[in-house]
Amino acid sequence: MYYNLRMVYITTPDKPTAKNLGHKILQKRLAACANIVDGMESMYWWEGKITEDKECILLVKTHYSNMKQLTKLVEKYHPYDCPCIISYTITEDEGSEGYRNWLFKESLK
Repeated sequence: MYYNLRMVYITTPDKPTAKNLGHKILQKRLAACANIVDGMESMYWWEGKITEDKECILLVKTHYSNMKQLTKLVEKYHPYDCPCIISYTITEDEGSEGYRNWLFKESLK
C-alpha cells in the first residue's frame, strides 16, 4: 500500500523562498507535507571554485507519481539556475505505519 512514497530534498537561498515553494507545492496538491529547516551552511563547487553560502532546506513528502510536476514547479519558481531537487524512497516497512498511511492518502488527492 505504501509503495512509491518519496522524501524530496530541495535547497533554497532563504526561508521566504522555501515557504513560497512549499505553499505552491501544497496548493497544487503535489505533496502531503513540507518542512523547512533554516540556517544550513553549504559548501560546493560552482563555476570552477568552492563556494560557501547560507541556505535553507525544504523537505517535501509525496508520492512518486507527483515527482515530474513537482520538479517542474520548483524549477519554474526557484531562483537558482540549477536547483537541488533530489528524491529518496520512503520504505514501506520502516518508521511509523500510521504516518506512511496518512502520507500515501494525502499525496494522491
